[in-house]
Amino acid sequence: MMVNVAARNMICTSDCESDDETGNAEDLDSSNTDDMPNPLDIIAALFLCSDGFLQQEMALKMSTCQFSVPLLLPNCDTKQCTLMLWAIRDIVKKYRPQSLFESKGFIEDRIILSELPMISFVRLGECSLSKSEILNKLLSNSQQYHDTFVHRNMECGDSPRRISNGLTEITWYLPCGNSNIDIFSQPVAVANLRGDIASFETQYSFLCQTSAAVFVFFDNLDTDCSLLTNQHHKAQIFLVGNSESKRCTLDALKKVETNLRLTKNNIIIRKKQRNDADFVKYLRQKVRNVIKEKKGKMTIEQMAEIAHDLGILVDEDSPECQTAKTNAEAITAEIQDILKYKDDHLPRQGEIWKELTCLEKEEFRLRKVGSGNIEDYKSQLQEDRKELRKRQNSYDMSTAMTCFINAISSPGTERFYFLKWMRMNLDNLSRIKLSELQEKYKEKCNNSENKEEIKEIDRQISNSSLGTEHFFREMGQIYEASLSLSQTDPAHQQLQHLPKLCAELLLDGFPLEFVDGDASNIPLRWVSDVLSQLSDLVSPNRKIRVVTVLRVQGTGKSTLLNTMFGVQFAVSSGRCTRGAFMLLIKINEDMKKVLNCDFMLIIDTEGLKSPELAQLDNSYEHDNELATLVVGLSDVTIVNIAMENSTEMKDILQIVVHAFLRMKEVGKRPKCVFVHQNVSDVSAHEKNSRDRKLLLEQLNEMTQAAARMEKKEENKSFTDVMEYSPDTGNWYIPGLWNGNPLMAPVNAGYSDAVYELKKHIIKLLGNCESSANDISEFTEWIKSLWNGVKHENFIFSFRNSLVADAYMRLCTEFNKWEWEFRKEMYTWVTNAEIRISNFGTVAAKSESSDMREFLTCLKSEASTVLSTWETKLLENLTQYFKQTDVHVYLDEGYKEEFLNSAKSLRKEMERSVFNQLTAAAEIREGMREIDKIKENCKKEIEKAVHVLIDKCRKKNVKMKDKKLEKEFDKMWSETLEKLSFCEPKTSSVFTNISHCLRRNLSHRGSHACELLSQKSLQDCGKEPFKYKPEGNYKKGLKQSQMMFFVFASLKELADSIIDACTQFVSETVKRKNNYTDTYIQEILHMIDEKLQNNQDVRTNTEFEVSLKQHICGFAAREFQKMHEDFIQANDPYRCLMKNKEKFRDDFIDAFHERDQCQKKAEEFTNQCLKPAVEDFISLFLGADIIDEMLTCEQLGTRMSFNNSVLLDLLSKDDFQNYVSYIDSYEKYVKTWIHHQIVEHFSTVSVSEFEDRQLQSCIRNINDAINKAKRGMGDDMKTFVEDICKELGDKLVISQDALGAFMMLNNADKKQFADWLIVSVNEMEQDLRKKFKNVSFEMKLQHLHVQPQNELFNKLVGCGKQCPFCKAPCEAGGRAHTEHFALLHRPQGLGGFSWPNTQKLISDICSSLVVSDQQFHCRDTNHKYHPYKRYKVIYPDWSIPPDVSLEASDYWKYVIAKYNMDFAKQYNKVPADIPAAWKNITKQQATESLKESFWIK
Repeated sequence: MMVNVAARNMICTSDCESDDETGNAEDLDSSNTDDMPNPLDIIAALFLCSDGFLQQEMALKMSTCQFSVPLLLPNCDTKQCTLMLWAIRDIVKKYRPQSLFESKGFIEDRIILSELPMISFVRLGECSLSKSEILNKLLSNSQQYHDTFVHRNMECGDSPRRISNGLTEITWYLPCGNSNIDIFSQPVAVANLRGDIASFETQYSFLCQTSAAVFVFFDNLDTDCSLLTNQHHKAQIFLVGNSESKRCTLDALKKVETNLRLTKNNIIIRKKQRNDADFVKYLRQKVRNVIKEKKGKMTIEQMAEIAHDLGILVDEDSPECQTAKTNAEAITAEIQDILKYKDDHLPRQGEIWKELTCLEKEEFRLRKVGSGNIEDYKSQLQEDRKELRKRQNSYDMSTAMTCFINAISSPGTERFYFLKWMRMNLDNLSRIKLSELQEKYKEKCNNSENKEEIKEIDRQISNSSLGTEHFFREMGQIYEASLSLSQTDPAHQQLQHLPKLCAELLLDGFPLEFVDGDASNIPLRWVSDVLSQLSDLVSPNRKIRVVTVLRVQGTGKSTLLNTMFGVQFAVSSGRCTRGAFMLLIKINEDMKKVLNCDFMLIIDTEGLKSPELAQLDNSYEHDNELATLVVGLSDVTIVNIAMENSTEMKDILQIVVHAFLRMKEVGKRPKCVFVHQNVSDVSAHEKNSRDRKLLLEQLNEMTQAAARMEKKEENKSFTDVMEYSPDTGNWYIPGLWNGNPLMAPVNAGYSDAVYELKKHIIKLLGNCESSANDISEFTEWIKSLWNGVKHENFIFSFRNSLVADAYMRLCTEFNKWEWEFRKEMYTWVTNAEIRISNFGTVAAKSESSDMREFLTCLKSEASTVLSTWETKLLENLTQYFKQTDVHVYLDEGYKEEFLNSAKSLRKEMERSVFNQLTAAAEIREGMREIDKIKENCKKEIEKAVHVLIDKCRKKNVKMKDKKLEKEFDKMWSETLEKLSFCEPKTSSVFTNISHCLRRNLSHRGSHACELLSQKSLQDCGKEPFKYKPEGNYKKGLKQSQMMFFVFASLKELADSIIDACTQFVSETVKRKNNYTDTYIQEILHMIDEKLQNNQDVRTNTEFEVSLKQHICGFAAREFQKMHEDFIQANDPYRCLMKNKEKFRDDFIDAFHERDQCQKKAEEFTNQCLKPAVEDFISLFLGADIIDEMLTCEQLGTRMSFNNSVLLDLLSKDDFQNYVSYIDSYEKYVKTWIHHQIVEHFSTVSVSEFEDRQLQSCIRNINDAINKAKRGMGDDMKTFVEDICKELGDKLVISQDALGAFMMLNNADKKQFADWLIVSVNEMEQDLRKKFKNVSFEMKLQHLHVQPQNELFNKLVGCGKQCPFCKAPCEAGGRAHTEHFALLHRPQGLGGFSWPNTQKLISDICSSLVVSDQQFHCRDTNHKYHPYKRYKVIYPDWSIPPDVSLEASDYWKYVIAKYNMDFAKQYNKVPADIPAAWKNITKQQATESLKESFWIK
């Protein structure tokens, strides 16, 4: 409901209105107002149709606009009228009698309780004078006329009144103390009865008994005058006539004067020669005379008794209102001394709550820990908190609180009345107390030099406020304290309904305090549970948008909100807003589509730079906390600024800019509107362009200052922090009052300007890129923001489950896209390797005969595929960040990292693919010479066999098989003697690898070459790797411990690199290929990359050379054996001997001319196709297994993975497992993943994947056979070659097996094809049986891609560990610039101990980083450095404080349980374990993991 001074102006439209602007003179007078409603009828109708609360709100707004308000409201249906006591009760007025002018004092009171003289104006019969217009002139000074009362000369004022006759209105004249301005020196009430008193005797009688004077306007007096004489007159009667009226006779006037015993002073006749100004001046003097007599003063509340006597209804007489009044007065009547009352009846929110607040903040900031043990200190703080909660629980619930809770539990209307009564009663009490203290303060300031006395009074002024929020605070503390009791405790159970009561009130539109302004704290559990109940009361997933106003205290921000949204935030000067209040507005259906939400939440805050808090040492901190919180919660923040006070404005801007900077850093970008109030010139926007420029300059200045304080100096200007345009981001609002505020009406432009601002804000909300939060998400923002501001460094401390959830969602999506990319490239490169393996054979599809040309073509093809997938990945990311239905805007800060990760992935995949293609091409090229030799040998054997067949057939003797065998053996020996077989030549892999190693280390200079020469590669890698740096080290305890950790970190790095390289060697050897230098180049690249990525572990040339020699020595031995085995396996002589028996059988069959179709079909299937199919399935099964495992929740993201590993450790309860996890993280995790795979496939059959690949192969083979059958060639050789060529990019068919099969093959093409189809079907069944009989673990061993290794690389990510406690990094993407771990652990678990005592350290780095403790290590050059500034030493690590004090319970539980075991393991003294840690249960440890990893 807006404050609009033009609200009474009627604009009536009619269908018969014409657009024709022409007309004659007669038309000018012919307008008929009979059909137009009179404004008074509209007002009467509105009040009659409204409930008491809306009536009260309308009366308040009308009074603010300096409109008269209904005192007696007639009802035309019942012919009764009602005294509007309740409607007027909420009006509070301020005034300054002239007696207080010098002292600048003023009086503020609820107008209904003010004892004032009332002057009433009535009409008898018809009257030519406009009574209401004269009244308006009477109450307006010469400089400012205002229509307080509707009169006949106003728009539609002359329309006939239908329902408002009998309406009695009231207004008040309030002096400002200045005799030059004031019309009356004392406040006075003015009543105006509408209609003829002859028709409304009851109202007239009421006014005669309640007024100090009644002015009766008339034109014609009845000589009987019974109406005037029959009343019980307590008031003076003044007769006001018009001499210009022909009906006004002196005889009748004299008779009435006599009957009423009036003097000439009581007769006022307007003479012809007297103009309006003189007449009004004369009337004013009469009123002044009445006021001076100081008679007939009465409060409006006292008038109720007279109303009852006269049969007038009183609106407060309803049962609900009276019951609520009784309940409220039962509480407020007890209040004598506010401070004492708070201590006695509201004890939980006083000093105890403030102490709890201090403890909570200290738990996060650790300012007073000194040199003591941090974890002991934190445990003690927790114990102190528990003690304070016990103290809270020791209080019985006061009678006042019992009455309060019972009253707000009553049915709806009664509850509303109760809260209104409470608010008004408490405001009255606070106002009285505040007035007394302000007088005392003024007196002490003038007379006393004792600053302590002044400070004490100042404190009392600050604490003298008492409102309903204090009772709700007490409710919150009662509830929070009860939660510390056991769940079976009756008190705990009986108070569980309290949050729902508050949620219902919030839903009904009552403001809820969520930041306690006195304690500067949020009762988080109370507020969370209230909002949780609210979420339950409305439909699920209802969305909310949030608007907040920030401003200096006492500058009309609450009025601005009330005007803009029609809400009811407290605006009384007696009690300014303390803390922050939220109020819920339900959005109409038509606006839901515009705003994309169901509710709007309005937040009203305590004014920044509050005088009440200015005396406190932490007032700036308080303002910063409050601004950060509410800006973080807002979608739109309205900042009221005043250009006239530059110093104050700078302070406010710094606070506000701080808040916006913090929000940008944590992923929120609220909209901001700067509102300049009290600027009324129509050209304000144009004229203030210079001011806007100045404002932007100051905003930039403040941004730079805030950025320096927050260590985010990349933010140079305000527009770096948020979207802001000086032209659209500034709004000018004129002052609320049009003139002297006490009697001034509301400025006509105020409500219009506010309405335009409202439309702009609605537009901003509708255009919000981010999706609206639901209530539970909003609750989470309150929790995380408040926990963030409790820390000294908000940006580095902020943690939010919604941000974490959005980040996890992004990681999950990116992981999915990354795996799709990897899988696609794995499939492509596998097929490319198949094509390379078939190059130069009958199966080759490529027309090129040059391997280099073919390899170049494949690399070009690979680049195209890589570019396509890189583009797809980047597009996926772009589309992801365009979503509006999820909170992707929270991930905006990570967008660049993930884009870089996508590009980095492409580069990594390109290098890997090219290396694999090069290796495959080199191996194939090396095989081509051997294949030629084999082919020539087979041709010679085949030729000799044909000669032998002819020779045997010419003998014309029936030869038995044994005879044929002898002939064949003889021929075989003779032919082999003719063939010249060279001894297989093997290369020296050691020599090749030595050359590669020297080239790799050449950039290290001559020292590296010298080190290489000192040891032969053949002697390296035989023993476990050991490295002992040269140099002399002091034997002191401190130095020896330092060296222990230097060696430990070097060993850990070396072990990690060796494990990765060993894995690569093992997987390469398993493929049984020939050696190529590409393999050792890949190993050296892996070593270089890992050394580069672990620069925090300082290495030197000696370490690098030693490590590379060790790995290359081991690899060379394995590769040398692999090379020799390959050469042996492909020795032409051995290959021929292996097929001797087959050739002999084929010779015998050919001699006897037996049908070979079935046999050859089976041979081709079993020797050529079956091994190829098995290899194909093995090639792709690993990727299928990874696909399946990625559907498991525990392997979805790094966070869920780490959570699962730690939960598994907890469930197994084995100390050695913890040691393995901490000391050999990579090895332990790989084993764990392997077990997970085996366990998963114990319930899920891998046959499904094998069968899918098998069916694909069978389908391809059958298609190839059918296509070959349709071929032009009739000979068997062409038929088989066609099949091989068709399968050339799908299967690698052994050339040895194919060559052996083709020898002496005279099978019929058609019959062979038919038998081949049969054989292939049999092969399919045989393979299915074979797969079922092979264990899953055996299958894992023979896979080309090891799933556990791929999953490890995917889930472990960068592999970085916290520099303090070795917790693994959990950041997503490959190119993240900042590492973080969600769960840090006591340093003692990694073997760290105090130098002097050798005790294991129980401190946790997530606590240390907010303390004043220091550390020293090699990275600090062994100089002490504060933990708070760890970023200086480790800039790429983010170590925020724990999300809660319970977040690290997991590792606290572990070290407390295994303290002695860890000490024995590391040969140290057991850690000093805080007592609280020993009480942590296994269940609590489990719950802490959920909290740390944001598991819902």
